[in-house]
Amino acid sequence: MSELIHSETPSPNWNQRQLPVSMVVMHYTGMRTGAEALERLCDGTHANPVSAHYCIEEDGTVHRLVREDRRAWHAGRGFWRGISDINSASVGIELVNPGHEFGYVPFPDAQMEALLPLLAEIVQRHDIPRANVVGHSDIAPTRKEDPGELFDWDLLAAHRLALKTPRVRMPSPFENDGAFFLALERWGYDISDMPAAMRAFQRRWRPHMIDGEVDGECSAMLFSLLLDRDSGKTR
Repeated sequence: MSELIHSETPSPNWNQRQLPVSMVVMHYTGMRTGAEALERLCDGTHANPVSAHYCIEEDGTVHRLVREDRRAWHAGRGFWRGISDINSASVGIELVNPGHEFGYVPFPDAQMEALLPLLAEIVQRHDIPRANVVGHSDIAPTRKEDPGELFDWDLLAAHRLALKTPRVRMPSPFENDGAFFLALERWGYDISDMPAAMRAFQRRWRPHMIDGEVDGECSAMLFSLLLDRDSGKTR
């Protein structure tokens, strides 16, 4: 067992991958307790079975549920950068947290400290670009809110495991909202529900204000992200 893995907690809920791993999807469990979440993730008799590759408890205990060479069932229906079979292309990490339904709280230091080396090893092993370390809400904006606005993306960015939030001071570079959403689709989002896509973008990049409205600040952030990607700075 890797020193980063504290418990092998096998889930029967997996099948074979159809794509190489190119992303990591971050989740919160959205259940009242870690024990309840682990039971659900390992329940092979449930009408809607789910799983993830890893689950990290509040105290930093890391459970491996599904081997990385297998397709865990954590993403559901989603889309990111042309890929619709997210489960085949991703490693899923669940963080124990009650989520918005049961009293959303910040993620404890011990939990984040356990996540960092685990994520670093995954990213290095699969050569995953920082732009493809995403939240569940990014790949399923109409259905999901996790890991939510309290997740510390800046901590991951400080360790070069995710992209840093752009700090921009400029007017909107897009002529209208339509141009913004075309750019948002180019960045990777499913824009079939534009307000939902906008909220997902804000939840990731401007979590202090999530209103689903296009504004100059968000437009400038997106433009900066695209410029960095085109210049190769988002690896």
